[in-house]
Amino acid sequence: MKSWIALLRGVNVGGHRKAPAAELRVLLAEMGFSEPRSLLASGNLVFGAEGATAGELERRLEAGFAERMGLETDVMVRSPEDWDAAIAANPFRAEAEKEPSRTFVLALKSAPTAAQIAALKAAVAGWPEQVEVVGREAFLVYPNGAGTSKLTNALIDRKLGTRGTARNWNTTLKLRAMVGR
Repeated sequence: MKSWIALLRGVNVGGHRKAPAAELRVLLAEMGFSEPRSLLASGNLVFGAEGATAGELERRLEAGFAERMGLETDVMVRSPEDWDAAIAANPFRAEAEKEPSRTFVLALKSAPTAAQIAALKAAVAGWPEQVEVVGREAFLVYPNGAGTSKLTNALIDRKLGTRGTARNWNTTLKLRAMVGR
């Protein structure tokens, strides 16, 4: 059985989109996925599935969450190989080692264009935050913390023309371990 990582956007954070991890695991099992597991309460799932692509799984999970839980949210699915590639592509390794809670991987629905990436970088020019985009992942460093930063999901979504969900470096590595990497 092939393992997958699913990242739900904006659940159980800031009082929005309540989706208890236990309910998500039960729903995944009911939908026919094997060995559903969760990490923390912020929409990090690992499960097994055969014969599907990441895009197909995203659509299936989004529809299942909406239909069965009333949960309207974006889901980004990555294979263990995708996740390994994202970890290897991190241009902010020193920052990740020094301050893993302030270094993030932002899993995107689709890869932005060069022009969209340039627009995001222009928007944050002169800010303390750092941004790089590699394929379907953006890498972010918030030296003063993400909570008060002007580099918000709304700004990133608008500039990159796609939606995403971020996980700090600690969570990123824990998800890798959960899929046996």
